Amino acid sequence: MKLYYFDTSIWLDFFEDRNEPNFPKGKFAKQLFEKIIDENDKIIYSDLTLIELNNAGYSNYELEEMFLKFRENIAFIEINKEQIGRGKDLALKRNIPKGDAIHAVFARDNNLILVTFDRHFDQLTDITNYFKPSDLIN
Repeated sequence: MKLYYFDTSIWLDFFEDRNEPNFPKGKFAKQLFEKIIDENDKIIYSDLTLIELNNAGYSNYELEEMFLKFRENIAFIEINKEQIGRGKDLALKRNIPKGDAIHAVFARDNNLILVTFDRHFDQLTDITNYFKPSDLIN
């Protein structure tokens, strides 16, 4: 079984069907969700994912309702204090957003396939590799 970890932007692409001209991010996110479900794999989400989705305007109730639809293919893992500390340190050293660095450390430590379109992760490939949804659906 493969375990995926979506950067918060991928969740937003999926929930809001966010697409740009010649860049159908929402479509790619939906196709990847379908593939994960079809292959009986899992998507892991973290407390940081929930915080970032709250900051984007989603209530905990809305998130519970959305995640409930995928309960067979979704699981929660809490980020620990050590991972937060390492992520904060990386963010300072590499001048990238703290959340992105924490996501990378968390994905590495839990052997998760990190999924994102965010270019900040280019600076974290020594921590963990990442994949775009479009890379994983083909």
